[in-house]
Amino acid sequence: MNEIQIRVAKLDDVDRLVSMYEAARKWLASIGSDQWAANTPERIRPKIVYSVQRRECFVAVVEGTIVGTVTIDDAADPEFWSPEESSDKALYLHRMVVAESARRKSVGQAMLKMATTLAASRGCRWLRLDAWRTNTKLHRYYEDQGFAHVRTVDLSHRGSGALFQTPVHQS
Repeated sequence: MNEIQIRVAKLDDVDRLVSMYEAARKWLASIGSDQWAANTPERIRPKIVYSVQRRECFVAVVEGTIVGTVTIDDAADPEFWSPEESSDKALYLHRMVVAESARRKSVGQAMLKMATTLAASRGCRWLRLDAWRTNTKLHRYYEDQGFAHVRTVDLSHRGSGALFQTPVHQS
């Protein structure tokens, strides 16, 4: 795979991002996962538009084609992260997706590296995320990328809740 470039997403990218989420949702369903089952295009589009407008959505691009996306913000979900944890300076990853055509080609790693660099540049102590509770393959992926499992929060109204974090080293 050629060089992976990462940039802030633009409103012109929204249709492509919605398509990527929909493809990921269908793929997850095909392997028996209910992850993102409720994230229909109608429900995910406003979230994407909001994060793009706030310049919190990033895209990975190879040869002019968007092959991945991630949203990064500084908002700790109060249902998952304690007030003490939320007081730590951290960035939080959301909705990371890699296009099927780019899986296993280091796109996710590139986005995580960019997120770590961004967190360091903002003086953060942690890079954090919450993953779908039952997606143990995804848990292993994040652990392989240097994230530690903090705990799993089991809320009946949320499918996510496996909390991971990695320290951000200031350079």
